[in-house]
Amino acid sequence: MLEINGLNAWYGESHILHGVDFEVRQGEVVTLLGRNGAGKTTTMKSIMGLVPRREGSVKFRGAETIAMMPNKIAHAGIAICPEERGIFGSLSVTENLMLPPVVAPGGLTVAEIYTLFPNLKERAHTAHGTKLSGGEQQMLAIGRILRTGAKMLLLDEPTEGLAPVIVQQIGRTIREIKNRGFTVLLVEQNFRFAATVADRHYVMEHGKIVDMIPNQDIPTSMDKLHDYLGV
Repeated sequence: MLEINGLNAWYGESHILHGVDFEVRQGEVVTLLGRNGAGKTTTMKSIMGLVPRREGSVKFRGAETIAMMPNKIAHAGIAICPEERGIFGSLSVTENLMLPPVVAPGGLTVAEIYTLFPNLKERAHTAHGTKLSGGEQQMLAIGRILRTGAKMLLLDEPTEGLAPVIVQQIGRTIREIKNRGFTVLLVEQNFRFAATVADRHYVMEHGKIVDMIPNQDIPTSMDKLHDYLGV
C-alpha cells in the first residue's frame, strides 16, 4: 500500500532523512521505532508532504506522491494523527469529529467512533477540547481521522504520556481498526506496546532504516532492541 524508496528530507540546511526505504502492506500495522531524533516523525511528515523539502519516492497504492501537495495526499486516502493532536479547544467533541472532510467512502460514523471510545460519547456535547484529558484528546484525534474514509492512518506517538488504562484502550482500538481493514503506520518509543499491535517493526537511526524485526521475533530480539533504543 505504501512504498518508500530513497526518501530524503531537509529542514532548512539540516538534512534529516538519508535514503529511507520501507514498505507497508495493505491491512498491516507497522511501527517505526527509534530514539528521539532518529527521524521517525520527519518520516511521517514527509509522507504527508509536510516538510519544506523532500526527495525520493513515496508511492501510495502504486501512485507517486512525492510532488503532490499535502491536501492532495490527504484526499488520496492517507490521514495523519500528529503527536500534538491538533484538537480545537473552542469546539465540542462532536464538532471536532465532524470538522475534517470525508475524502472517501468507508469511514466510521460518529456513532461507530463513540462505540470505539465510550469516554468520548459521555462528553460528546458538554466538553470543549480544552476540557478533555490527554487520553480523551488522543481518542478524539484518532476518531477524527477514522471518520474521513482514509484507508491508511499515520499515528505519531499515540500513547505518549497516557495512563496505562488509556494505553490499553488505544491498543484495543488499533487492533479493531486493523480488523476493519485499515492500514496503520505507527511511530512509537514503547516497543512493548508496539509488540501488542504491530505485524512488523522498522528501526530508525540517524535518519535511516537500520533493521526490520517481524513481531514474532521480538522475544528473541530483546538484546538488539535494548541496544537500538537505549532502554
